[in-house]
Amino acid sequence: MANAVRAAVLGGALALGCAPMIALAAPAGSASQHYNIPAGSLNDVLNQFARQAGITLSTTPQMTQGVQSPGLQGSYSTDQALRQLLNGSGLEAVSQDGSSYVLKVLPQDAALSLPSTDVRDFALGNALGSMEGYNATHSQVATKTSTALVETSQSVSVVTRQQIDDQGSQTVAQALRYTPGVLTNPYGATHRYDYVAMRGFNDGSVDNIYLDGLKSMGDNGTYSSMQVDPYFLERIDILKGPSSVLYGRSSPGGLVALTTKKPLFDPYHQVQATVGTQGQRGVGFDFSGPLDDDKRIAYRLTGLADQSDTQFDHNEEKRYTLAPAVSIDFNENTSLTLQAYLQNDPDGGYHGGLPADGALHQRNGLRFSDHFFEGDTDIDQYKRKQQSFSYQFEHRFNDVFTARQNFRYQDSKVTMDQAYAAGWTSDPTSNELLRAYTGGDERLHSFIVDNMLQAEFFTGSAKHTLLMGADYQRRKASVDWRYGKVDSINADNPQYGNANLRDVGEGYYLRRLQQTGVYVQDLIELDKWRLSLGIRQDWVKTSDESRDIAGSRVTDERTKLTGRAGVLYLFDNGIAPYISYSESFNPNGVSDQDRKPLAPTEGTQWEAGVKYQPPGTDNLFTASVFRIDQENLASKMPQEDFYRAVGAVRSQGVELEAHVQVTDNLKVVGGYTFTDIEYSKSMPSFLSTPGTIIENKGNSPTQAPKQMYSLWADYDFRQGILDGLRVGGGARYVGYSWVDAENTMKVPAYTIVDASVGYDLGKVGLKGVDVRLNANNLTNESYIASCASLGYCYMGEERNVSATVSYQF
Repeated sequence: MANAVRAAVLGGALALGCAPMIALAAPAGSASQHYNIPAGSLNDVLNQFARQAGITLSTTPQMTQGVQSPGLQGSYSTDQALRQLLNGSGLEAVSQDGSSYVLKVLPQDAALSLPSTDVRDFALGNALGSMEGYNATHSQVATKTSTALVETSQSVSVVTRQQIDDQGSQTVAQALRYTPGVLTNPYGATHRYDYVAMRGFNDGSVDNIYLDGLKSMGDNGTYSSMQVDPYFLERIDILKGPSSVLYGRSSPGGLVALTTKKPLFDPYHQVQATVGTQGQRGVGFDFSGPLDDDKRIAYRLTGLADQSDTQFDHNEEKRYTLAPAVSIDFNENTSLTLQAYLQNDPDGGYHGGLPADGALHQRNGLRFSDHFFEGDTDIDQYKRKQQSFSYQFEHRFNDVFTARQNFRYQDSKVTMDQAYAAGWTSDPTSNELLRAYTGGDERLHSFIVDNMLQAEFFTGSAKHTLLMGADYQRRKASVDWRYGKVDSINADNPQYGNANLRDVGEGYYLRRLQQTGVYVQDLIELDKWRLSLGIRQDWVKTSDESRDIAGSRVTDERTKLTGRAGVLYLFDNGIAPYISYSESFNPNGVSDQDRKPLAPTEGTQWEAGVKYQPPGTDNLFTASVFRIDQENLASKMPQEDFYRAVGAVRSQGVELEAHVQVTDNLKVVGGYTFTDIEYSKSMPSFLSTPGTIIENKGNSPTQAPKQMYSLWADYDFRQGILDGLRVGGGARYVGYSWVDAENTMKVPAYTIVDASVGYDLGKVGLKGVDVRLNANNLTNESYIASCASLGYCYMGEERNVSATVSYQF
């Protein structure tokens, strides 16, 4: 069965891959025009459309008063565009002479019979497209279709491009700092990977990052995890809780979906330069526009060069990235976007931890500074080259059926050598820090394809959006790794360049993964009810082998059926209570000390909540409660080359979130998180004899603060002598967490303050020029981000200030 499904998936890839050539030979059909109109009031959106389409549109204020529109993105004829804009509004546009239209109220039964056209490029209802401000109204992350956030029966948050810019986020993890339920950078001030812990779950990997609807195919047993710079993103969607029904193997805490910048059919050119503390300097450019007179082909070319000294001594970060893309509208029903992402990180900066004795509290009068480097200048290096090639194809057959296919090939090469802390010497009066060595040369190849067929139809008065899909992914990681010893270092007076690397050993292994999945989802709209039903079957095969040991290959094959169900009721006043159930499934793909594959982790979640969107606005308030149960977690200790099962975990809590456009000038984002996570079964001890069972049932895992809250506000002056000035500020509180699973020592809580100031120099005659100043950790709070296994702790990010000048033309 798995082979048959795999063949069907790949066959679909070939068939759909040929479709653009067929479309080129087909008649162009009726003339269409490309639109990129942001969400807003229906009246404003219709006015923008009428101007761009060159038509006259007559209506009365009473017809459109208080009605919101998701905007319009994509290529449409005038009639198609009007049907899309008025879908669900109870209005229709009647043509008078081909260039003049009059809005009329539809009879109630006629409104129900209108076919939906909300299928173009996933972008309708700003589910993936660009938008102004901080408030998204739609998202595709929970359903793979454009669904209003207020009508989604699961917690979803969205970070927009403007919020990323206003807050000066330099990594994806930083961009999520004001999102409830999310702990970013649990491993401190490192920028090498985008670690995101959600609803208390953190497995030390970045396996919960998705890019343009497809899983980022890193391997959590290697250093070859893909990282995307936020400069290349249009938005970030965050789905809380299990999501295997659509995505297959995934974390129970949730996932982070990145959407890259896509080609625009109107000219856009922007360049920027950034300088900052810690020696930061960088330049970027973002060019886009049509390539033909008919605006059927558009390009986008985005590039970035960035460098920083980092806050840690003797460490640098360098990055050079280029992302070309082309979009082709073969006709009004068929489109294709081709993308590449090429990134070279010749210096990957710092990634290490220090003993709690010396980090959290003094040891013999010593406390590590925020700059301390325990490695060695003659050894430490991290180099990463990554590239990916992808496409998104869509073809609409008729008013009912639409097919989509997303594909990505990914390749990365990593070279790493590191001297790291291995505890203190046995002399309690000494500040000599023991060190060990690890290194590796890695190559990772992967590809993933997702085929979807969407059908929209009515059964009686119930509207169905049926999604059927089949996906396949394959990954191969080849690793040559090294280990050894280096001399200790005096933490009082560190000297570098004489580490004396010795006792070096080597290992070679291959790790492979294949996953095939089929899924079905039905979204049902029945009067004010919104029902969501989904089911998925997965076949996963993993293997792990040592290339230098004959017969060492260990394979594991698993199948899993997962599901999700949700129900929501949308009141006329904008209040929408909901309840949902969802499941997750994630093969560990690793072995224990006897080279036996560990059982896959499995998670289940119950979530209930209330969403509120005041009529006539895009403001959104969400309150949710949840409970997640996960079993068969795996963890790897720093000094071990195998994994251990760590029992079961239960997480339950409350999350509150608000995205509010208070006035035309003031935007506010706020959130609160309460997470009570604990081991629901006792686990093997890592601090005593291996295999010993200790009674830690009821204890909390590390890197899981119980409480977090955040608030960010941005004010844009639009009149008077301050016209053009923008000021923003926020605060983030992270409660205490535990140093160890035995809960013997706490990591103190901390509060971080951020600020920004910007000015539009177009107000003083420099059209298109904008300046922005960002300060993260404005008060330079010194803190420990978290501590993890064996009491290793991670320094928090010190104050950093950056100034950015951009020019749009």
